[in-house]
Amino acid sequence: MHLGVLLSPLPALAEPQALGRQAVHFEQLGYHTLWTAQASGRGFMMTDPLLALATAAAVTDRIKLGTAVLQLPLYQPAALAHSIFSLQQLCGDRLLLGLGTGSTATDFAVFGQSFEQRFKRFNQSLVEFKQLLEGGDSSVELTPWPEVSGGPPLLLGSWGNNVETAAREFDGWIASAHYRSHSEIALAAGAYHKAGGQQAIVSTIQLDKNTDLGELRDRLLAFAGVGFKEAAVMFLPGGPDPEQVIRLLE
Repeated sequence: MHLGVLLSPLPALAEPQALGRQAVHFEQLGYHTLWTAQASGRGFMMTDPLLALATAAAVTDRIKLGTAVLQLPLYQPAALAHSIFSLQQLCGDRLLLGLGTGSTATDFAVFGQSFEQRFKRFNQSLVEFKQLLEGGDSSVELTPWPEVSGGPPLLLGSWGNNVETAAREFDGWIASAHYRSHSEIALAAGAYHKAGGQQAIVSTIQLDKNTDLGELRDRLLAFAGVGFKEAAVMFLPGGPDPEQVIRLLE
């Protein structure tokens, strides 16, 4: 199993180069993927996930870059497709696009969107978004560069019956470990693989000052045991040394 890492939120007085230095450091340590999360209106500030990946793309060469996850209902599909094509030009084939419906009402309030209608809007936007990426039947013509036409691999961040949708209609599945127990995650992973899913990623494994590295290693191996190809950790203030964490799976 590979080990990925979420770019940590920047402190208020961070230097402009802090995000880029963080990306370079994780690549040098050998992490497989740099992931960005999306959150707004929650009492703290996070860098826009696509801008964060563009910054990381400019200073790294090998590490994969992904969103875990981007809340599709918050975007106008054509505008998002243009941003993704532009990001692909910077990332090349390193980009992975994780999409989700969203789970926090304040994010939708910031964007002026209906939280209650998020599932309907997700399904509607996804159809148009995929058409735009693939150059299919759409009222909008973006004329993407040939090298990025088709878009990046699409991963679905989901739970419940939607894990089977991830297996059938997406290139992979992202499970969040933030609010779910291992038994819940294992059960969902079983449903995903039974439905034919291949690439499964467990994300948002938060590491703080109380993290025990032995327990973390056991947890990562347990995720690998139920079929996850990658686990993405998130370092909180006072958390363990990233160099020690990446060595856990050697």
